[in-house]
Formats: sequence, C-alpha cells, structure tokens
Amino acid sequence: MVDQNVIDLKERGGGSFNWKNYTKMGIFLIILIALLVFIFTNVFVVKQGEYKVVRQFGEVVRIVKEPGLNYKVPFIQSVSTLPKYQMTYDVSQAEINTKDKKRILIDNYAIWRIEDPKKMISNARTLEGAESRMEEFIYSVVRSELGQLDYDEIINDEKSSRGSLNDRVTEKVNEFLDGGNYGVVVTDVRMKRTDLPGENEKSVFTRMISERETKAQEYLSMGDAEKNRVIAQTDREVKEILAKATADAETIRGEGEGEAAKVYNQTFSKDPEFYTMFRTLESYKKTINGETVIVLPSNSPYARMLMGYTD
Repeated sequence: MVDQNVIDLKERGGGSFNWKNYTKMGIFLIILIALLVFIFTNVFVVKQGEYKVVRQFGEVVRIVKEPGLNYKVPFIQSVSTLPKYQMTYDVSQAEINTKDKKRILIDNYAIWRIEDPKKMISNARTLEGAESRMEEFIYSVVRSELGQLDYDEIINDEKSSRGSLNDRVTEKVNEFLDGGNYGVVVTDVRMKRTDLPGENEKSVFTRMISERETKAQEYLSMGDAEKNRVIAQTDREVKEILAKATADAETIRGEGEGEAAKVYNQTFSKDPEFYTMFRTLESYKKTINGETVIVLPSNSPYARMLMGYTD
C-alpha cells in the first residue's frame, strides 16, 4: 500500500529534468563571456594621428605607429597614447636686453611634434617635460639672438629681420633638442608680440614721439626745398619763353615794318607831291601839340588848307 503523503516528482514534473546539460551550458557561456572580456581588454586600436606606447613593468617595450588593431600581453603590459600630429606651445613671456641695452618683453609660440616617442619618454618622460625643455632652449636662443640686435631693428617693420631670426631660432632649438635626444622636433618658432616693461613705456613713447616729429620736420624741409626748386625752374622756363617770344615779336615787327616801308615807297613814288604833303603832316604830329603857337601869313598854302581853301 502506497503512502498517500508521498509526492512523486516525476509525475508532478511531467518527466525527467536534465540538470547536467543546463549546468554545462551555463559554464560554457560564462567561460565564453570571460574569454571575450579577456580578449577585448587586451586589444587596443591605434588611430590615425597617434602613437601607442606599450609598457611592460614600466619599461617601454614597443611603439606602435601605424593605425590598426593590436594586442598586448595581459596583466603585465599597459598601453598609453601620445599625439602624432603637430602641436602648438605658447612659450611663457620673458624679458630680455637688446644690443642697445633696452629691456623688452618677448612673447613666442612654437609648433612642434614628437618624432621618436621612445627617446621622448626616456629623456623628457612626459609631454609637459618635453615642453619644459623646449621652452628653456627657446628662451636661451631668443635671448642670445635678440641680444645682438638693436631695439629699433626688432620693432621697426622696415628694418626688421624677424623672418630670418625665426628661422635661426628654430634651427638652433632643434640642434639643442637633437643633442639631448629628446625625440621631438620644433617645426617653427614665431614671435607673437614685443612689449615694453611698464617703467620704460613712458620714456620710450616720448622718445618715439620726438623721433617722429623730427622725421616729420625733415620731410617738411625736403618738401619746401623741392617746392623752391620747382618754382625756380618754372620762373626760369617762363623767362626763357618770354625772351623767345619777345625776340620772335621783334623779328616779326621788323619784317612788318620793312614790308610796310616797301609798300609806302611803291605808293608814294606814284605821286611825289602827295608824299611831300603826307610827310609834312606827319611831321606836324610830332612838333605841334596843344600849346604850340604857329604864326602863318594868310596867303600861306598851309594856312589856306587849314581854313578850307583848296584852290
């Protein structure tokens, strides 16, 4: 007789339950997930424009430069990133003395890049360390180069040699960096601006104003001299033109009088008596004026002519 209080699990479950299969599947999934996590945590991607530095126990063992998928040894290796592209570094403003003993403030910036990450890490340790060394070299070279120039040569655009100065500074800074095996290269060093120390600004501005006024006066004097030269040349040309015109006029007048005399001679030769009378009347124009008194007999031909007698 079967005890009615006993429950038959096979009857209640509708059949047998295989715990072993589900356990194996669960273990497999856990192992698979762990394996995927393990793989992905030890895979790294190198992007365009960056270096990947692989370290083992703190020492650099590999530098990956080409973009792509790479692996590292789990647990004992780590990966860090360094930029491969060019970077800009704003050099701290510094005070220097020029050749003519003027103090100025120089503000520069540098364009640079990492060329050999292993050397950079070995000698400069970090990006900040590389920038610090680079700034020291830039300041030293700029101070040396500008110390050979006068103040006006630095700030005056007409006399400025900044273009060649920037090239020289860049070249010398790279020599120092290469000599220290820092693994970085400076592409360009540029001077952003030059300022005067506060205590010198007023005196320098006063001197600059005085120089500009002197230059303006020099230009005014040159202008007055040029004006006087032009006036003198113009007066001389006017006199030459007037003299030539007067000579031409006298020549033309002489030719005209000669032609008139010729015509008169031809005309008067046809009637000598008329010519005699005309010459007499012409002589009266010169000898008789408003105060002249002439006494003539009444039977004088001239008197009769004046009184209107023609016969």
